[in-house]
Amino acid sequence: MELLYYFIFCFSILFLVSKLLFQQMKNSPPSPTALPIIGHFHLLKKPLHRTLEALAGQYGPILSLKFGSRSVLVVSSPSAIEKCFTKNNDIIFANRPYCFAGEHLAYNYTTIGWSPYGHHWRILRRVAAIEIFSSNSLQTSSIIRNKEVTHLVRQLYRGSDGGKLQKVELKSLFFQLTLNIMMGLVAGKRLFGDEEVDVELREKFLEPMKDRTNQTMFMSMLDFFPFLRWVGLVGEEKKMMRFHRKIDALFQGLIDKHRRRMSDTRKAMKVEAKETLVDALLCLQQAEPEYYTDDIIKGIIRVLFTAGIDTSALTLEWAMSLLLNHPEALKKAREEIDNNVEQGRLIEDSDLAKLPYLRCIINETLRLFPVAPLLLPHVSSEECSIGGYDVHPGTILLVNAWAVHRDPKIWFESTSFKPERFEGIEGEKEGYKFIPFGLGRRVCPGSGMGIRVVSLALGALLQCFEWGRVGPEKVDMSEDPGLTMPKAKPLEAMYMPRPSMISLCSQP
Repeated sequence: MELLYYFIFCFSILFLVSKLLFQQMKNSPPSPTALPIIGHFHLLKKPLHRTLEALAGQYGPILSLKFGSRSVLVVSSPSAIEKCFTKNNDIIFANRPYCFAGEHLAYNYTTIGWSPYGHHWRILRRVAAIEIFSSNSLQTSSIIRNKEVTHLVRQLYRGSDGGKLQKVELKSLFFQLTLNIMMGLVAGKRLFGDEEVDVELREKFLEPMKDRTNQTMFMSMLDFFPFLRWVGLVGEEKKMMRFHRKIDALFQGLIDKHRRRMSDTRKAMKVEAKETLVDALLCLQQAEPEYYTDDIIKGIIRVLFTAGIDTSALTLEWAMSLLLNHPEALKKAREEIDNNVEQGRLIEDSDLAKLPYLRCIINETLRLFPVAPLLLPHVSSEECSIGGYDVHPGTILLVNAWAVHRDPKIWFESTSFKPERFEGIEGEKEGYKFIPFGLGRRVCPGSGMGIRVVSLALGALLQCFEWGRVGPEKVDMSEDPGLTMPKAKPLEAMYMPRPSMISLCSQP
């Protein structure tokens, strides 16, 4: 008990001293009253993006908060965001905060998502741009996307019991689809379906993924209250490390297997086998083994699975939920597909450019339900000024995309689903008021692939099936708190194959 009193006394003194220093700042951003030690944590409720929106409404779009020992700057308007990501400030905020997750889950800050801005990050970015997200790479991987979407519609047809009206839970199907696509891209494997499935790999992959939500949070309580480690509260860190070991062993197994296969192929055929992303990365390793270590390769793979599975699956779930609640938009999108894709042929990647309204639906879904309602945090590397306010080095920057996307001062009927608002314009050209994939130097490099996955899958579902709600009530659109804002209730829907697509969907 005496030790506890000692800690409280010490931290109270430190808080008072820091408070006095903080008050001496002439141009500090507006801030609510903070409490000793915990700062503003007493004001935070889930979901966090809604709480921060309410605080911004009270204190302004540039807001200073204290999360334990860390200073946080929250920006919630296009003008404030622009000040953070233009000219010199874009470089100042180009880093990520140092966190336990970056150390334990991101190979000591060496992945593209966690690496400090600099030479190493630029190399990783270039690898991603060339090997994964370039036009040629996206064209090559379209074979995998088309194949998996075909599997999905045929699986749904078989579940319809010969074309009858059936109920289906779509959340798990979307997760399986996006996981199959990513695993096919990375390792040439399928984990779900009726054929060519690697059951052993699926079990190895899903076992650690059961608790991935708790173990892949961008920052944890230990990051804000490091003294918890001093008093022995390290259970969260140990869980994080156990999770990392399981995933690391899984990816190492994939690398070793592909390394052996490539070696056997070279001996037999005297050629390089670059069928998957792992193969391509191993070829880079052969050229520069001292740089492209196994940990660097595993880090690249891990980012793809972390950022490319749930994000696309949840966007599909939100989009279908919105369309079920707005059947007139669903009908308009289906008519567009029918008019631009030959009858009896399933939609493909090459058709997407001819379907602008489908893209409008996806943009509007991302506006209302961005995959990251709070963009991944940045951190200031030096002193700077934002909107006339002083920002000190080490300040964490949080961008509230959810608040910007629903700001009634920016968007007409901001909470309504109106895909037409994006007609005739590209969402990317909406500047700082439409930022579902982030912005600046750390903008998501995989946005093109994500849009293709969601567009292809959503278009195929509308093309092949009639859809309706399970009951007369509208689909529940409430969200659960989370890094990628999942739906509170998994989506269920009624569906029935369209007569014109039965021949294609019924094929084995």
